[in-house]
Amino acid sequence: MELKSIITCPNCQYQKEEIMPTDACQYFYECESCHARLRPETGDCCVYCSYGTVKCPPMQEGNCCC
Repeated sequence: MELKSIITCPNCQYQKEEIMPTDACQYFYECESCHARLRPETGDCCVYCSYGTVKCPPMQEGNCCC
């Protein structure tokens, strides 16, 4: 299981590598550059599934966490 994902802000394209939580989905994320508050896109369970290079740990294991 991969625990690092690079989140790309859809507003300013800023990228940052983050370590994902293994026991829960992350519903909100604040961009360090433009301070936009990101939420999952419709149909996704968390910000990593919407904006990250790697899906969240529950999705990697085949379990939808929403």
